[in-house]
Amino acid sequence: MSLERQIEDLARATRDASRVVASLSTTQKNAWLARAAERLEAGKEAILEANQRDIRAATEKGLAKPLVRRLDLGGGKWETMIDGLRQVAALPDPVGEVSDMRVRPNGLRVGRMRIPLGVIAIIYESRTNVTVDAAALCLKAGNGVILRGGSEAFHANQALGQELRAALADVGIPQDAISVVPTTDRAAIDHFLKLDDCIDLVIPRGGKALVRKVKAESTIPVIAHDEGVCHVFLDATADAEMATRIVIDSKLRQMAVCNGLETLLCHEAAAERLLPTVLKALYEEGVEVRGCARTCELFADAVSAASADWAAEYLDRIVAVRVVPDLDEAIRHVQEYGSDHTDVIVTSDYANSQEWLRRVNSSTVGINCSTAFSDGYRLGLGAEIGISTSKLHSFGPMGLEELTTRKFILYGDGQLGE
Repeated sequence: MSLERQIEDLARATRDASRVVASLSTTQKNAWLARAAERLEAGKEAILEANQRDIRAATEKGLAKPLVRRLDLGGGKWETMIDGLRQVAALPDPVGEVSDMRVRPNGLRVGRMRIPLGVIAIIYESRTNVTVDAAALCLKAGNGVILRGGSEAFHANQALGQELRAALADVGIPQDAISVVPTTDRAAIDHFLKLDDCIDLVIPRGGKALVRKVKAESTIPVIAHDEGVCHVFLDATADAEMATRIVIDSKLRQMAVCNGLETLLCHEAAAERLLPTVLKALYEEGVEVRGCARTCELFADAVSAASADWAAEYLDRIVAVRVVPDLDEAIRHVQEYGSDHTDVIVTSDYANSQEWLRRVNSSTVGINCSTAFSDGYRLGLGAEIGISTSKLHSFGPMGLEELTTRKFILYGDGQLGE
């Protein structure tokens, strides 16, 4: 069978299964989530062996260290992944929720009902845990899902998918509601992107090249989950201790994530007061500081930043630092070099904090907090499919509600369209 036919058959099978999933009760969907957690725990040893096989191959091929770190299901990631299934089960089911009911002058009652999107194809790189997180959220929101992970995570993704699909069968749900693409051939993506009669939404998660390819070639609506060039701006009135804690947490909590700090901006009126302490703390944690001329004057261990550094997503122990004359220039910098992901101001000036909120239109904008809060779990969504940098139809961390849409519902007693 040709690859094109194989992919088309897979997509059609997922579409057919999605129609069953759309009408499942909350109890049925939660039963699958519980069973999936049980099966994954029972198969943990084999799955982690497959994961280590992927890690060894990626290391031998010279894959960048941040991407290798993203592959690893160890270090607490396994427990978080399994707990995520149970958290999704505990979340309210958005499907069928009715809102905005109102009565028209002719007595017709009009409202909105939340419904699944249909079939969602997710094309992602490196992060093995996405396989489970995405399946959990898509199914709970009543959708079918096609998962195409990167070749570097192929063996673990296949092992995870096998257990997730088996759990569907265990609770009487069609296995094809979750499809894991069984090939590393990149041509599979090309075929998927043309199947707009089977797939309702494509979500690419990965580097610029992947996202650009999908956006350019897809005949299906796309929600991009692009790179995170995230900023923290230390305003003139920023508290030194708070600034240091926020910068350290934003940069070092988890470096190989898209909500990590990549560029630090500092108001020139506070640079001499704040930067030596903040940058020393980073440097002592092994972070390379790439700074503007003023930054290099204030911190001797900084190296000169190149123009490419301002738009770089390092995902590593590197940070770009720039001193700016005022709030306006900080905002201009974010608008020019940022990726509409996450940007935070540290300030004691209420007016400046509100100006930052109003004018910085990234998917998550914060005052006096770590960039780490741009995360579905920390924002109370339970889990997330990823962080959308597209403004339509979802912007920011995508939870259950963002994986649905709404239809109009009408209650009449004989009204005509006069």
